[in-house]
Amino acid sequence: MKQFIKHITGIIGAVILAGSLSSCERYDYPDRFRATEGLPTVSYVRYADKDVFIDQAFMDEILCIVGTNLRSVHDIYFNDQKAIINTSYITDNTLIVSVPNTQATEVTNKLYLYNKAGECVDYSFKVLPPVPKVLAMSNEWAKEGETVTLTGKYFMDVQSVAMPGAEVTDFTVDDSEHISFKVPAGATAGPVSVTTASGSANSSFQYLDQRNMLFDFDGLRGGFATGNGWRAPATGHLHNPGDDAFDAVDGSYLWLGGQDGGLKADCFGVWGEDPYSFDYWNSTDPASSVPPLNTLPTFSSYIKKYGVGGLALKFECYVPTSNPWKTCSMMLMFTNSSVVSNENMTNAYFSDESVPRGLWTPWQATGSYDTGDKWVTVSIPLSEFTMTHAGTTCATKFDSSCLEGFALFVWGGYSGADCDPVIAVDHIRVVPM
Repeated sequence: MKQFIKHITGIIGAVILAGSLSSCERYDYPDRFRATEGLPTVSYVRYADKDVFIDQAFMDEILCIVGTNLRSVHDIYFNDQKAIINTSYITDNTLIVSVPNTQATEVTNKLYLYNKAGECVDYSFKVLPPVPKVLAMSNEWAKEGETVTLTGKYFMDVQSVAMPGAEVTDFTVDDSEHISFKVPAGATAGPVSVTTASGSANSSFQYLDQRNMLFDFDGLRGGFATGNGWRAPATGHLHNPGDDAFDAVDGSYLWLGGQDGGLKADCFGVWGEDPYSFDYWNSTDPASSVPPLNTLPTFSSYIKKYGVGGLALKFECYVPTSNPWKTCSMMLMFTNSSVVSNENMTNAYFSDESVPRGLWTPWQATGSYDTGDKWVTVSIPLSEFTMTHAGTTCATKFDSSCLEGFALFVWGGYSGADCDPVIAVDHIRVVPM
């Protein structure tokens, strides 16, 4: 009898539970979303927070689509980019949605609404890219008439390109990240700007950049004319305009090369300090003419304002096609006086694994590097000065105390193939990124 009563009680409990679930489904959620059949229609699109009719919007903007039968919408695409739908924000006549923040591969300037059956209704609507970003210029010291390339983002619907003192009258948008043009007559020093349908933006870099010039190799642009070390101009060679196999980018420049036998595949096999390096060993004497670099007024102010992580080492470089570079890295070393100075002269720090440095190895991706018989601008963030001469991570942290002396040396790093490279360098500077 007790077993019978227990069995009946279980059945009654199950029936009550089922009834309560049915009751919840029927009465507790009367406003739950129910998709409808058929196709939607779109009357207009407005901003979600104000009654302003629009036919275009920026990425990430929140819109309200107004029409009929919008509960039938299962998927929404802006061009070929799918939007996220929240059914809590859909009624029969309104649908709130955010414009996707990814760039379309195929731009059709249409909004597509699909129902569950895959049937589609389209509506003319343009997604505006963000305001452009102008990140780099192939040669920041290009002369009038030279072709340069801007690198950046969101170069779409480009309306104009301007340099300080001159408008660029003829430019080519190669793709959404590159614009090519010839430097116009009258261009002066300063940032480059790009204007699109989304707005205008200035570059963080500057054309004819003379900010915080450390070494210009002729003393005309505010930098030192030579280095400082055992040999003047602290190894390497200085070349004057008209004396070389190729045109100078601006006055004299540093020439690295000319070693008998060139560089060997083994990046540690030849110590080419004379033809392939440059040194600036500062003095600890406050009255010296070779001060620590980080005490120079502009450099000091940049360190305070941007920190080491907000600065980059830049220079112009020329590697002719006749003498490509195929082995060794260019070690870029900022040092403090405890490592090397006028009072502590040594070259042992090149192989000291406790001294952090940057390694520039542009040939590594393809096995060979040249600049196509033209000058290019090289930019290396100081945040990447984390390596040893052997290509391993240095245990010593690079910080502002390192920014007293400077050296570059094509040696160590990574091995490649025998070569006899010529590497010209000018306008060594440290500027905000």
